[in-house]
Amino acid sequence: MLKRYKNLKVMTGNANPALAEEIVEYLGADLCLCKVSKFSDGEINVTIEESVRGSDVFIIQPTCSPVNDNLMELLIMIDAVRRASAKRITAVIPYYGYARQDRKARARDPITAKLVANLIYQAGARRVLTMDLHAGQIQGFFDIPVDHLLGVPILAEYYKNKDLDNVVVVSPDMGGVTRARNLAERIGAPLAIIDKRRPMPNVSEVMNIIGEIKGKNVIMTDDIIDTAGTITNGAQALIERGAKNVYACCTHPVLSGPAIERLKNSPIKELVATNTIPLSEDKKLDKLKILSVAPIMGEAIIRIHEDLSVSKLFD
Repeated sequence: MLKRYKNLKVMTGNANPALAEEIVEYLGADLCLCKVSKFSDGEINVTIEESVRGSDVFIIQPTCSPVNDNLMELLIMIDAVRRASAKRITAVIPYYGYARQDRKARARDPITAKLVANLIYQAGARRVLTMDLHAGQIQGFFDIPVDHLLGVPILAEYYKNKDLDNVVVVSPDMGGVTRARNLAERIGAPLAIIDKRRPMPNVSEVMNIIGEIKGKNVIMTDDIIDTAGTITNGAQALIERGAKNVYACCTHPVLSGPAIERLKNSPIKELVATNTIPLSEDKKLDKLKILSVAPIMGEAIIRIHEDLSVSKLFD
């Protein structure tokens, strides 16, 4: 590590090593020597190959698919560096999995977002750095400080440079209005909202559109695109109601199940996402544009390490 960042160690599991490499490149440093493998029965084996005693350790590991393997890697790595006498451990989780069950919507539902928060704390993490949690209240599920970065500034900068005219930002549901309004304010555009209902998980139906979208370039924004049902149904409804072009953006491109096929056949002209989740070759589309979160994550790591304000990154 550079002398400027004394006792700073950054390591990664197998979830998104490419992003970890970009982050340490931003820091002008190297990844801590760490080997994460499996025993023949599938158990995860972690070996830290350099001293972390007295170090400020940042473990970069989104809990994306395969979520259970990646979550266990994170927990075991935290446990390993805690037992190796690290001074402080920060779990850097660009994408926080198990976040969609953040409340009891029905009787006997689990609250997995809280369960995972408990596991991370009990493993030994004493700070969490993450981006665009599915629900803001998840920050309160942790008994340790949480630095919650936003993907909107990155997306807004992209669209400002794209020079689209006659733009309106659309929230694909009521829950995403705050995020959509933030993007709209940053690019100087009006806001519209899709009123939808979800009869069952991963299924959505458009009911109404609140706002003026006829003849406009529409930008739909969401935190997660999973099966892409919400975003593609919304795009189709917008085109049917007179939108000129539909663009879409998100922070976390989960893209599971029928997502790729739906996006290929949708009227969405371009989909912009960040690299919080790595995409395999079969999930890459001509209309998909990936933006890097490495600079903002790297800057947050520097600020946490040097005890500076992280909120400056929200400006």
